[in-house]
Amino acid sequence: MVGPQRPQFVLFGSSIVQLSYANGGWGAILSDVYARKADIVLRGYYGWNSRRAVEVLHQVFPKDAGTQPSLVIVYFGGNDSMGPHSSGLGPHVPLPEYIEHMRSIAVHLQSLSDTTRVIFLSCPPVNEAKVRAGVSGIFSELVRTNELCRQYSEACIELCQEVGVKVVDLWTAFQKRDDWLNACFTDGVHLSAEGSKIVVEEILKVLKGAEWEPSLHWKSMLTEFGDDSPYDLVAFDGKTTLNPSDWTFHREIQWD
Repeated sequence: MVGPQRPQFVLFGSSIVQLSYANGGWGAILSDVYARKADIVLRGYYGWNSRRAVEVLHQVFPKDAGTQPSLVIVYFGGNDSMGPHSSGLGPHVPLPEYIEHMRSIAVHLQSLSDTTRVIFLSCPPVNEAKVRAGVSGIFSELVRTNELCRQYSEACIELCQEVGVKVVDLWTAFQKRDDWLNACFTDGVHLSAEGSKIVVEEILKVLKGAEWEPSLHWKSMLTEFGDDSPYDLVAFDGKTTLNPSDWTFHREIQWD
């Protein structure tokens, strides 16, 4: 392990988490936003549902760990919400069982420490036509519909309100864009750079508005080794230096 020790933000979920560093993904954006402020740790598992998540929950987040995460962002639901396969195989999890799994995840994460904060991401919509075109001849009886996504998204939001967990309503956030069907996905399900920007914007809104002590919004967190130094770049006056520790001009989007 390297030092100094920073706050740890863990991204825990299925493929939308595993792929969050691809295609200008939201995990990569958060790593940039929180550079020198927090370490973003990826625990994403392609194709997983909430049933598999609960099976490994105590391995991924052991209660006896020497250091607990400051923030855990959780996404499961897209695979759970797929229609059941006639064989009984596949990722589908019935809605009542999904709710209880997500409850178990929330309760466990809340128990890790008094300062571990949790944000759930609800199930986003999908481009049904693009999904069907992309998987024809590959998968058997693959059913992804926006009606199922809506049901699982609403259940996730309702659960979060019940157990006191912050939640990002991706179902609604994506559909605020008129062109969401084509702009937000690479294959109808997984996120494009534009889709990831929406995820980041919504997460930062939650972090900015949360009344958490200490605050986990990036503008409120200390920058590591951020002191002024005579070794910084020399200013135009030739007598002083400019501290670049918190410069953000390189960013395409100036995040709030």
